[in-house]
Amino acid sequence: MALDALAMVELDSIARGYRVVDAMVKRAPITLLEANLVEPGRYLVLFAGGVAEVEESMDAAVELAEDHLLDRLLLPLVHPDIVPALRGHTVVRDPDTIGVIETRTVSSALGACDRALKDADVGLCGLRVATGLGGKAFFVVHGLQHDVEASIEAALGVLKPGGQLHSAELIPRPHPEFVAVLLRPAPFATPTTRATPTAPFAGGEG
Repeated sequence: MALDALAMVELDSIARGYRVVDAMVKRAPITLLEANLVEPGRYLVLFAGGVAEVEESMDAAVELAEDHLLDRLLLPLVHPDIVPALRGHTVVRDPDTIGVIETRTVSSALGACDRALKDADVGLCGLRVATGLGGKAFFVVHGLQHDVEASIEAALGVLKPGGQLHSAELIPRPHPEFVAVLLRPAPFATPTTRATPTAPFAGGEG
């Protein structure tokens, strides 16, 4: 199945979230990347597929979610590196410069990451949408310093108008020991919450 579009819905009800997921997959053939809890007590659904199919499923989600809907995002032509990163399929070795962008919401991280990758010649180290972040999210890009600076500027252009930027950092010439632990799972995570190659809510490993 082509994964040309990426979308997300976030609800304040777990019970309604279950109904929404069922309605979405019944409405159109999509790939569920994750449907799970995020803090503080929210139910978040990430899904991908063809543009028309994702739009159909989004319509179904919005219709059924009603006033339980907190946030939503639709990226019709998502950057091709984002879905693999959500699945943990990212590798980076000996990067020249690293940029870290931390956002206040999951949807803003996805939108800013898409823009950062499209507007600058950078690679994606990883994208983390996880429990333990208090509803926040972050992504990490790598490349030559001027390209990473350009990608951060592109992300800030998306985040600042809506007040969704939490923090952004540029790390030139990162030490190999730092790179080795970049985006590693939290040390006190339980086995069921540790990052795996197919766990979007844990993010990729560097």
